[in-house]
Amino acid sequence: MHRSTSCIIGLALVLAIAVPAYASADRFEVWLSPTITKALDDDTAVEFETGQRFRDADEGADTYLARLWLHQDVSSAVSVSGGIEGRVNDGDADETRLIQQAAFKQGMLRARLRIEQRFVEDARFGMRVRVRSGVKAPLSADKKWQGYADAEAFLTVRSTSLGGQDGLTGIRTQIGVTRDLSDNLTVGLTYLRQHDVRRNRQDRVAHVPLIGIDFSF
Repeated sequence: MHRSTSCIIGLALVLAIAVPAYASADRFEVWLSPTITKALDDDTAVEFETGQRFRDADEGADTYLARLWLHQDVSSAVSVSGGIEGRVNDGDADETRLIQQAAFKQGMLRARLRIEQRFVEDARFGMRVRVRSGVKAPLSADKKWQGYADAEAFLTVRSTSLGGQDGLTGIRTQIGVTRDLSDNLTVGLTYLRQHDVRRNRQDRVAHVPLIGIDFSF
């Protein structure tokens, strides 16, 4: 087995074991994530990211989101980004987010720090910090196949509801593969596990196949 494949599978198993084993209610969702990226120069790019998240009617509202990003490479290892997101929750409160992000890479290692300011309809201003780490590596000699695995902690600094839960409110783990179909088009398939940590009630876990389509020009 390719060394990088072994590393990714091994990390995925470690991440799965590391997720707290709280009692939880499980559900199934399907997410789609088409994106379009336009390079402005060698170090700067604009990205338009969309998302569609489909849930059973008994499990919550379907979500449709769009993010506009500006990415800037600071070095070969560090990039910073700023973005704005609009999120429509079918039958629930809609949301706007302002996002700041720093991403790091070294060899196979990947890390990301994201800060979100959340503006939810009929709710107070909220803030959240998201910290993610993992690995990404080629799975084929031509590097057209890539594999990755990571884990992300959701840390709520200020809840959008008065008396709401702060601190650790979510853990997201995922493992997936991507395939370059051309110089401009990449598709991906990911298994994502979203664990919502809820105080004084049963946790909630979503099992999600995520289909990604990335077009760049």
